[in-house]
Amino acid sequence: MFRKLAAAAVVITMTMQARATDPVQLYAAGSLRTALTEVAAAFETQTGIKVQAKFGPSGTLKDEIAAGARADVFASANMEHPQALASARKSGQVVLFARNRLCALARPGVAVDTATLLDRMLDPAVKLGTSTPRADPSGDYAWDVFRKADKLRPGAFATLERKALKLVGGPDAPTAPAGRTVYGMLIAEGKADLFLTYCTNAMEAKKDVIGAQIVALPDELAVGADYGLTVIANVPPDAYRFAMSILSADGQRTLAKYGFSAPVLPQ
Repeated sequence: MFRKLAAAAVVITMTMQARATDPVQLYAAGSLRTALTEVAAAFETQTGIKVQAKFGPSGTLKDEIAAGARADVFASANMEHPQALASARKSGQVVLFARNRLCALARPGVAVDTATLLDRMLDPAVKLGTSTPRADPSGDYAWDVFRKADKLRPGAFATLERKALKLVGGPDAPTAPAGRTVYGMLIAEGKADLFLTYCTNAMEAKKDVIGAQIVALPDELAVGADYGLTVIANVPPDAYRFAMSILSADGQRTLAKYGFSAPVLPQ
């Protein structure tokens, strides 16, 4: 799957005379913050090469890269955004390096389970939080859930689209204090009763809020997320080395530790 990327890294590493001293610039989806921060720290320890990371909504990061932002490696929460860069010849091959899925994070006291989740989402009294479509794949995935809901209950898409609170992913999204997640913060503050987000985000947020519940989506509403990795064109060889560390067995085990499905990890 990542043969071309690996070959490029090997060729460049074998032929380079000196290593660049600038840090590797990583642009990555916010949901990868904890996992890739750990991968980057291990990479720095092993190689002495620094990694400088910027985490945020993948769509926003893609637009910044397309406009000329100085990035070396792009790790997106979908395949489309890195593929858009590759199609524009701004990056190399896109590799599937992680998978995630959507869950609902429920505020303490909200009576909900998988069987009743759609009822609660449609309930006018329940505040439903999402990310921002187009700017953030998490928002796009939430809208996919809404479309699936409409097939079960005609009219549900319009209701859910109208009531969804786009609390994160946009330019005015709040930031959480150090050591907390924005999802846990918003749930704790009562800004949302239910929040459609990645299961990995929900797992971290649940640690912030005593009594918060993670609810799996029923099969008929379930939506998965494929994460794409690409190296930007004409970057230093160290960028390939770092990309390969994400795809390595150690990197994939780190992703798995934080709840991602790691497709490159040997089974």
